[in-house]
Amino acid sequence: MTRRYWNINLEEMMEAGVHFGHGTRKWNPRMGPYISAKRKGIHITNLTRTARFLSEACDLVFDAASRGKHFLIVGTKSKAADSVASAAIRARCHYVNKKWLGGMSTNWSTTETRLHKFRDLRAEQRAGKLNCLPKRDAAMLKRKLSHLQTYLGGIKYMTGLPDIVIIVDQHEEYTALRECITLGIPTICLIDTNCDPDLADISIPANDDAIASIRLILNKLVSAICEGRSSYIRNR
Repeated sequence: MTRRYWNINLEEMMEAGVHFGHGTRKWNPRMGPYISAKRKGIHITNLTRTARFLSEACDLVFDAASRGKHFLIVGTKSKAADSVASAAIRARCHYVNKKWLGGMSTNWSTTETRLHKFRDLRAEQRAGKLNCLPKRDAAMLKRKLSHLQTYLGGIKYMTGLPDIVIIVDQHEEYTALRECITLGIPTICLIDTNCDPDLADISIPANDDAIASIRLILNKLVSAICEGRSSYIRNR
Protein backbone atom coordinates (compact mmCIF):
# COMPACT_ATOMS: atom_id res chain seq x y z
CA MET A 1 0.00 0.00 0.00
CA THR A 2 1.35 3.44 -0.98
CA ARG A 3 2.42 5.65 1.94
CA ARG A 4 1.66 9.32 1.37
CA TYR A 5 1.61 12.52 3.41
CA TRP A 6 -1.94 13.67 4.22
CA ASN A 7 -1.29 16.81 6.28
CA ILE A 8 -3.12 15.55 9.37
CA ASN A 9 -2.67 18.30 11.94
CA LEU A 10 -3.10 17.55 15.67
CA GLU A 11 -3.97 21.17 16.47
CA GLU A 12 -6.67 21.16 13.80
CA MET A 13 -8.11 17.97 15.31
CA MET A 14 -8.13 19.51 18.79
CA GLU A 15 -9.99 22.57 17.49
CA ALA A 16 -12.60 20.24 15.99
CA GLY A 17 -12.98 18.38 19.29
CA VAL A 18 -11.85 15.08 17.82
CA HIS A 19 -10.20 14.17 21.14
CA PHE A 20 -13.35 14.34 23.29
CA GLY A 21 -14.71 10.89 24.13
CA HIS A 22 -17.69 9.71 26.15
CA GLY A 23 -18.04 9.81 29.92
CA THR A 24 -15.66 7.55 31.84
CA ARG A 25 -18.56 5.33 32.95
CA LYS A 26 -19.66 4.81 29.34
CA TRP A 27 -16.69 3.22 27.67
CA ASN A 28 -15.40 -0.01 26.16
CA PRO A 29 -12.26 -1.33 27.93
CA ARG A 30 -10.92 -2.39 24.54
CA MET A 31 -10.53 1.30 23.77
CA GLY A 32 -7.94 1.61 26.56
CA PRO A 33 -4.91 1.79 24.21
CA TYR A 34 -6.55 4.69 22.33
CA ILE A 35 -7.31 6.81 25.42
CA SER A 36 -4.65 9.19 26.74
CA ALA A 37 -6.34 10.76 29.78
CA LYS A 38 -9.48 11.49 31.78
CA ARG A 39 -10.72 15.04 32.17
CA LYS A 40 -13.80 16.12 34.15
CA GLY A 41 -15.36 12.69 33.86
CA ILE A 42 -14.65 12.39 30.11
CA HIS A 43 -12.13 10.17 28.34
CA ILE A 44 -9.67 11.95 26.07
CA THR A 45 -8.64 10.18 22.88
CA ASN A 46 -4.95 9.94 21.99
CA LEU A 47 -4.79 12.12 18.87
CA THR A 48 -1.39 10.76 17.85
CA ARG A 49 -3.00 7.36 17.38
CA THR A 50 -5.99 8.96 15.67
CA ALA A 51 -3.63 10.63 13.19
CA ARG A 52 -1.82 7.35 12.56
CA PHE A 53 -4.98 5.37 11.79
CA LEU A 54 -6.52 8.20 9.78
CA SER A 55 -3.34 8.30 7.69
CA GLU A 56 -3.55 4.52 7.14
CA ALA A 57 -7.19 4.88 6.11
CA CYS A 58 -6.29 7.66 3.66
CA ASP A 59 -3.60 5.44 2.15
CA LEU A 60 -6.12 2.62 1.77
CA VAL A 61 -8.82 4.70 0.08
CA PHE A 62 -6.27 6.47 -2.16
CA ASP A 63 -4.95 3.12 -3.42
CA ALA A 64 -8.47 1.77 -3.91
CA ALA A 65 -9.66 4.89 -5.74
CA SER A 66 -6.57 4.87 -7.97
CA ARG A 67 -7.66 1.38 -9.08
CA GLY A 68 -11.23 2.48 -9.82
CA LYS A 69 -12.84 0.94 -6.74
CA HIS A 70 -16.24 2.02 -5.40
CA PHE A 71 -17.05 3.43 -1.95
CA LEU A 72 -20.10 3.64 0.29
CA ILE A 73 -20.28 6.10 3.21
CA VAL A 74 -22.76 5.30 5.99
CA GLY A 75 -23.82 7.73 8.73
CA THR A 76 -27.49 8.07 9.60
CA LYS A 77 -27.68 10.02 12.87
CA SER A 78 -28.77 13.63 12.55
CA LYS A 79 -25.35 15.10 13.44
CA ALA A 80 -23.65 13.09 10.70
CA ALA A 81 -26.26 13.03 7.91
CA ASP A 82 -25.43 16.32 6.16
CA SER A 83 -21.66 15.80 6.41
CA VAL A 84 -22.00 12.29 5.00
CA ALA A 85 -24.03 13.48 2.02
CA SER A 86 -21.76 16.42 1.17
CA ALA A 87 -18.58 14.35 1.55
CA ALA A 88 -19.96 11.53 -0.59
CA ILE A 89 -21.18 13.88 -3.33
CA ARG A 90 -17.82 15.64 -3.41
CA ALA A 91 -15.94 12.36 -3.90
CA ARG A 92 -18.62 10.75 -6.12
CA CYS A 93 -19.26 8.00 -3.56
CA HIS A 94 -22.51 6.26 -2.71
CA TYR A 95 -23.99 7.04 0.68
CA VAL A 96 -26.70 6.14 3.19
CA ASN A 97 -27.55 8.97 5.59
CA LYS A 98 -31.17 8.38 6.68
CA LYS A 99 -31.60 4.77 7.72
CA TRP A 100 -29.77 1.54 7.03
CA LEU A 101 -32.44 -0.90 5.87
CA GLY A 102 -31.63 -4.35 7.27
CA GLY A 103 -30.22 -6.58 4.56
CA MET A 104 -29.31 -3.66 2.33
CA SER A 105 -26.05 -5.39 1.43
CA THR A 106 -26.51 -9.03 2.55
CA ASN A 107 -29.79 -9.22 0.63
CA TRP A 108 -28.50 -7.29 -2.36
CA SER A 109 -31.01 -8.81 -4.81
CA THR A 110 -33.89 -7.19 -2.90
CA THR A 111 -32.05 -3.86 -2.73
CA GLU A 112 -31.36 -4.07 -6.45
CA THR A 113 -35.07 -4.65 -7.15
CA ARG A 114 -35.94 -1.57 -5.09
CA LEU A 115 -33.33 0.47 -6.96
CA HIS A 116 -34.76 -0.60 -10.33
CA LYS A 117 -38.23 0.47 -9.15
CA PHE A 118 -36.80 3.76 -7.91
CA ARG A 119 -35.07 4.48 -11.21
CA ASP A 120 -38.21 3.58 -13.17
CA LEU A 121 -40.38 5.92 -11.08
CA ARG A 122 -37.84 8.75 -11.43
CA ALA A 123 -37.81 8.26 -15.20
CA GLU A 124 -41.61 8.30 -15.34
CA GLN A 125 -41.75 11.44 -13.23
CA ARG A 126 -39.19 13.23 -15.43
CA ALA A 127 -41.15 12.22 -18.51
CA GLY A 128 -44.35 13.63 -16.97
CA LYS A 129 -46.10 10.25 -17.01
CA LEU A 130 -47.21 10.46 -13.37
CA ASN A 131 -49.23 13.58 -14.16
CA CYS A 132 -51.19 11.62 -16.73
CA LEU A 133 -52.45 9.14 -14.14
CA PRO A 134 -55.59 9.51 -12.02
CA LYS A 135 -54.89 11.83 -9.08
CA ARG A 136 -55.13 9.05 -6.52
CA ASP A 137 -52.70 6.77 -8.37
CA ALA A 138 -50.31 9.64 -9.05
CA ALA A 139 -50.32 10.68 -5.38
CA MET A 140 -49.60 7.10 -4.28
CA LEU A 141 -46.66 6.75 -6.67
CA LYS A 142 -45.27 10.16 -5.69
CA ARG A 143 -45.36 9.13 -2.02
CA LYS A 144 -43.56 5.91 -2.92
CA LEU A 145 -40.99 7.86 -4.92
CA SER A 146 -40.43 10.24 -1.99
CA HIS A 147 -39.94 7.28 0.36
CA LEU A 148 -37.43 5.65 -2.00
CA GLN A 149 -35.59 8.95 -2.44
CA THR A 150 -35.25 9.31 1.34
CA TYR A 151 -33.77 5.87 1.95
CA LEU A 152 -32.15 4.97 -1.38
CA GLY A 153 -31.36 8.37 -2.89
CA GLY A 154 -27.70 8.14 -1.96
CA ILE A 155 -27.23 4.74 -3.62
CA LYS A 156 -29.45 5.22 -6.67
CA TYR A 157 -26.51 4.70 -9.05
CA MET A 158 -25.13 1.61 -7.30
CA THR A 159 -25.00 -1.43 -9.58
CA GLY A 160 -23.28 -3.80 -7.16
CA LEU A 161 -21.81 -4.09 -3.69
CA PRO A 162 -19.17 -1.48 -2.73
CA ASP A 163 -15.48 -2.31 -2.47
CA ILE A 164 -14.95 -0.32 0.75
CA VAL A 165 -17.46 1.00 3.30
CA ILE A 166 -16.76 4.03 5.51
CA ILE A 167 -18.89 4.08 8.66
CA VAL A 168 -19.56 6.99 11.00
CA ASP A 169 -20.50 5.82 14.52
CA GLN A 170 -20.05 2.09 15.08
CA HIS A 171 -22.92 1.83 17.58
CA GLU A 172 -25.46 3.59 15.37
CA GLU A 173 -24.47 1.64 12.25
CA TYR A 174 -23.79 -1.73 13.87
CA THR A 175 -26.14 -3.56 11.48
CA ALA A 176 -24.32 -2.13 8.45
CA LEU A 177 -20.96 -3.07 9.97
CA ARG A 178 -22.05 -6.64 10.69
CA GLU A 179 -23.32 -7.03 7.12
CA CYS A 180 -19.97 -5.85 5.76
CA ILE A 181 -18.14 -8.31 8.02
CA THR A 182 -20.41 -11.12 6.82
CA LEU A 183 -19.70 -10.29 3.19
CA GLY A 184 -15.99 -9.62 3.68
CA ILE A 185 -16.26 -5.99 2.56
CA PRO A 186 -13.36 -3.91 4.03
CA THR A 187 -14.53 -1.26 6.48
CA ILE A 188 -13.17 2.00 7.85
CA CYS A 189 -14.99 3.02 11.01
CA LEU A 190 -14.98 6.18 13.06
CA ILE A 191 -15.06 4.93 16.68
CA ASP A 192 -15.66 6.75 19.95
CA THR A 193 -14.54 5.56 23.39
CA ASN A 194 -17.64 3.35 23.80
CA CYS A 195 -16.87 1.26 20.69
CA ASP A 196 -15.02 -1.96 19.88
CA PRO A 197 -11.86 -1.15 17.88
CA ASP A 198 -11.44 -4.75 16.69
CA LEU A 199 -14.52 -4.95 14.46
CA ALA A 200 -13.51 -2.77 11.50
CA ASP A 201 -10.50 -3.25 9.23
CA ILE A 202 -9.31 0.25 10.14
CA SER A 203 -10.77 1.94 13.22
CA ILE A 204 -10.20 5.69 13.61
CA PRO A 205 -10.55 6.80 17.26
CA ALA A 206 -12.47 10.09 17.23
CA ASN A 207 -15.44 11.98 18.60
CA ASP A 208 -18.47 10.68 16.70
CA ASP A 209 -20.92 13.16 18.30
CA ALA A 210 -19.41 16.49 17.20
CA ILE A 211 -20.26 17.71 13.70
CA ALA A 212 -16.84 19.39 13.34
CA SER A 213 -15.05 16.15 14.26
CA ILE A 214 -17.10 14.05 11.83
CA ARG A 215 -16.63 16.60 9.06
CA LEU A 216 -12.85 16.76 9.57
CA ILE A 217 -12.39 12.98 9.42
CA LEU A 218 -14.64 12.62 6.37
CA ASN A 219 -12.94 15.53 4.59
CA LYS A 220 -9.52 13.89 4.99
CA LEU A 221 -10.85 10.58 3.65
CA VAL A 222 -12.69 12.04 0.66
CA SER A 223 -9.69 14.23 -0.22
CA ALA A 224 -7.64 11.02 -0.45
CA ILE A 225 -10.39 9.41 -2.55
CA CYS A 226 -10.47 12.42 -4.90
CA GLU A 227 -6.68 12.28 -5.33
CA GLY A 228 -6.90 8.57 -6.03
CA ARG A 229 -9.65 9.10 -8.62
CA SER A 230 -7.56 11.76 -10.35
CA SER A 231 -4.64 9.32 -10.49
CA TYR A 232 -6.95 6.64 -11.93
CA ILE A 233 -8.18 9.00 -14.66
CA ARG A 234 -4.64 10.11 -15.60
CA ASN A 235 -3.41 6.53 -15.91
CA ARG A 236 -6.30 5.12 -17.93
